[in-house]
Amino acid sequence: MSHTEDAITTTAGAGTPDTPYWRRPLVRSRRDERCDDTPQTAGMQRFAAISGTLTGSQKLWMGGNTVRPGESSDDHHHGEADSGIYIVSGHPRFWFLVDGKEESIDAAPGDFIYVPAWVPHREENPSQTEDAIVVLARSTPEEIVINLRDLWDTSGIPDAQETPAA
Repeated sequence: MSHTEDAITTTAGAGTPDTPYWRRPLVRSRRDERCDDTPQTAGMQRFAAISGTLTGSQKLWMGGNTVRPGESSDDHHHGEADSGIYIVSGHPRFWFLVDGKEESIDAAPGDFIYVPAWVPHREENPSQTEDAIVVLARSTPEEIVINLRDLWDTSGIPDAQETPAA
């Protein structure tokens, strides 16, 4: 098969159920095919580009989000999904707990952030002028979002003991 545009599937057509996994076509997710019908967290806008539903992915979810200037997401975690975040533009700040204290990491374009499964966190955009735009990758085929009341909230975390804020 040649390397032409015709050789690349541009829809969620991941082959038929009888197609062996290793013979399924590549799937391109174009900008206008992205979907914002995915779990959301207040303060940011997520979109899905690659998922089990959209592309037939079995072990990966990818998309992105935007946090507007001066905005902050609510606290949340992504359940069993490990998350990789690539900073496209802006300078987002990521908050999480370390030994019962809130800590943060400031990021810049070109940085990657790893968020382990189950870790409560939030993203904020301290800039008053530029959006913070990131690309997201998760280790599950569908987006998992558990919105929390604060970083100490252990809702949805197996065998976790809730510890009050210090």
